[in-house]
Amino acid sequence: MHCWQFIARQLPARNRKMVLEMGAIDIVKGHYIRELAGKGVREDGRGLLDFRNLVIKPNVLENTEGSAQVDLGGTRVLCGVKLQVESPMDDTPDQGNLIVNSELLPLAHADFEVGPPRPEAIELARVVDRGIRAANCVNLTGLFIEAEKAWSVFVDLYVLNYDGNLFDASSTAAMAALMHTKVPKYENGKAIYSEKKNALKLDSTVVSTTFAKLDNTLMLDPSINEEIESDTRVTIANDGKVVRAMQKGKSGSFSTQEIETLVDVSLGKYGEISKKLEHTR
Repeated sequence: MHCWQFIARQLPARNRKMVLEMGAIDIVKGHYIRELAGKGVREDGRGLLDFRNLVIKPNVLENTEGSAQVDLGGTRVLCGVKLQVESPMDDTPDQGNLIVNSELLPLAHADFEVGPPRPEAIELARVVDRGIRAANCVNLTGLFIEAEKAWSVFVDLYVLNYDGNLFDASSTAAMAALMHTKVPKYENGKAIYSEKKNALKLDSTVVSTTFAKLDNTLMLDPSINEEIESDTRVTIANDGKVVRAMQKGKSGSFSTQEIETLVDVSLGKYGEISKKLEHTR
């Protein structure tokens, strides 16, 4: 029995029919997505290894040190970067800090609710953080100010609309916001936020590529329907030269050959996304 069938049985008769019909629609939609995938076709007409339209808008927030909005198809993510003077971590006394947070706003999707961070939000922040950190994008040593003082870089992600593939949209938004971040002036032990001259020092650019697998079909940048129906997914972050981070999701599996193929595709997509990021400068 499907979960929606169980739920329907607990409802009054006047609501039961509606829930059953909605569940049936989801099943039909899932079969349709899989049938298309088996033919190498996607519901929006893209090729299997094509991104949806990507639009990057930098400097969309006033009260931040850096910001960007990214639209990846129907998925929209807003990123704001704030800098704050804090103490370095005990194990890295000569470096600043990088903290990535994400929030799935209720307006983004009917399943998102107000309350403690969902596991999906925690995973999203960690995947974005891992790619940026592993690629050494932010020069943490350059954030050191003086003894026991360093800049902490807070990267806050807000999902405004969810239509699949939050990982790539969020990673791109974070990267774009960091590229446009200005460091406040520091004087006499205080940060002067009204004076921002120097750009945040970045040592590299990281690009995220997420793939879904439906039966034996591999596809890049899954839409929400493809993501829901997929057996498994993997997110690969690279800097154009080497893979910096990988994160697998869902219970399915990839063969060694499939992973090797996806790594090659991911590296090949670096130029496409990094060029769009550079054009925002």
